Amino acid sequence: MILPTKHIPTHRSLLGLGGIVLSKLSGPTTPSALWETIRPYPEIATYSRFVLTLDLLFTMGAIELREGLIARVEAA
Repeated sequence: MILPTKHIPTHRSLLGLGGIVLSKLSGPTTPSALWETIRPYPEIATYSRFVLTLDLLFTMGAIELREGLIARVEAA
């Protein structure tokens, strides 16, 4: 589920969903506003998959929470 496999295509894996989320995260935004932006994508499907994707991105160090807003981590 996290990584694509023979039975899970890239666009359905959490890593693939992370790419979609990062592409739509242009600046700091609230979790609910990001959800409204991402919700039309059929790959995301449910709010729980959205939250799991955010968890993965946070664990990887790709996003951070700043004063209640989700933001991309800028590469140093």
